[in-house]
Amino acid sequence: MSIFLMYFRLGISHITDLIGYDHILFIIVLCAAYSLNQWKNILILVTAFTIGHSTTLVLAMLNIVIITTNIIEFLIPITILFTAAANILQKKDYVNPRHHLFKYIMALFFGLIHGLGFSNYLKSLLGSESNLIKPLFAFNLGIELGQLIIVVIILALTALTVNLGHANKREWNLVLSGAGLGVSLILIIERYPF
Repeated sequence: MSIFLMYFRLGISHITDLIGYDHILFIIVLCAAYSLNQWKNILILVTAFTIGHSTTLVLAMLNIVIITTNIIEFLIPITILFTAAANILQKKDYVNPRHHLFKYIMALFFGLIHGLGFSNYLKSLLGSESNLIKPLFAFNLGIELGQLIIVVIILALTALTVNLGHANKREWNLVLSGAGLGVSLILIIERYPF
């Protein structure tokens, strides 16, 4: 197996790993307020998250940004908490343009934090690898594909629940976001580093 394919698969498995579910939970709450017909807005959000985490993934891998693992692991559930709270505070069934812009900025910023989490995992895999470009690119590409898989699953569940199951969109958002908020609070308490 080529180095590229190996790190590409590791990227997919890292983001979709149910044991390290915090990244999955972030994607779920990021998409919870949207419906299938707002797929372009979701694509913009995921792109913002990608820009953020790709930036810090590269900076951390090059040892330009160094933050201890326990701080990053504590900050990741805080990103989930804030994203879920923003969804819960949303009063309408749809995301208006102003709220979407806020969520875009939030996804970009929170992506920076998640990228540091990804870098800790990738650093442990690379060890003393001299050429970082190919593994870094492949791993990041794998993360992107994994994120898209999660988004498609969330959109499919939303379509089934809201469109076919006739659930209220706002209530569905509250269920997903409320669950995300509750789990993030538990993670914050468990990971408190001080």
